Amino acid sequence: MFEFVIPVKTGIQVKALWIPAFAGMTNCYRRIRIVTNMAFTPSYLSLFEKGELSQRVQVLQEFLKECRLCPRECRVNRLDGEIGYCKARSELMVSSAFPHLGEEPPLVGNHGSGTIFLTHCNLRCIFCQNYDISHLGRGEQITPFDMARAMMKLQEMGCHNINFVTPTHYASQIVASLSKAIEMGLHLPIVYNCSGYESIEVIQLLEGIVDIYMPDIKFMDEKYSNRYSNAPDYPEVVKKVLKEMHRQVGDLTTNSRGIAERGLLIRHLVMPGGVASSESVLKFIAEEISVQSYVNIMDQYRPEYRAHEYAEISRRISHQEYLDAIQLARSLRLYRGF
Repeated sequence: MFEFVIPVKTGIQVKALWIPAFAGMTNCYRRIRIVTNMAFTPSYLSLFEKGELSQRVQVLQEFLKECRLCPRECRVNRLDGEIGYCKARSELMVSSAFPHLGEEPPLVGNHGSGTIFLTHCNLRCIFCQNYDISHLGRGEQITPFDMARAMMKLQEMGCHNINFVTPTHYASQIVASLSKAIEMGLHLPIVYNCSGYESIEVIQLLEGIVDIYMPDIKFMDEKYSNRYSNAPDYPEVVKKVLKEMHRQVGDLTTNSRGIAERGLLIRHLVMPGGVASSESVLKFIAEEISVQSYVNIMDQYRPEYRAHEYAEISRRISHQEYLDAIQLARSLRLYRGF
């Protein structure tokens, strides 16, 4: 069942209430003081007012007829019920929606990032920590109207942004839902939280819609991207994608309270034995994106799903492997995040 997670602050403690999504939600949660910075205006509002957002929706929906929302370009007709590599159909599938307090500090602030986990994935890494969602498809089918209501609930709860996790294969449906949410009064930044394995054409269509891009650079060696994600072209794709994202939104900017409003926030998961090519990843960011890039170097790799089948990644990383990545970032004059 798709669940909506609602944290309720009582003094210094934070409790969590779990209730079925969208079922009589009007009075089922304690309202949290809403803090908004009205000086910030998300870019999608301008597109909506001009009528251009609806045009983008139409173009993206055409992609579903011969699906090419990602570099795999399966060319299946998802509108006719056909299924490609990601296993997603034409209907939105969501696993959960909640104010996430464990994301990067500029996204979390005081009230959390309004995180919506989409079901299925176009990359499907064999070590995925959310494999029950990405591989096994745990989630619930919802309508674009339901998605819009979910966004509004997160805004009402005081979240600082709407954070779509693994959105690639649902880009068309998400933008359609966004139009409905705008009509309901949505005004939060949109975070595109993805694997970096994206279609350049789709990312270009998202210009002016997405305020914060948050890709995870996973590999820089096609041998490993092929072995663990069945995507030998991942390194070349992710380089082009990050350059386009940075062209659109620039380096991450925050308001006076340190809350992210616009820009590129990059994640990199350190993996055992250097299979994630951390040195090449960080050099690429410093030399070809920006030394002012906000980079979250993550140490939480653990051998989930089928990782135990591959000896080289069947262990957690050592503390030294993580420290080496941090030191390398500093030596390259990267200074934000970590």
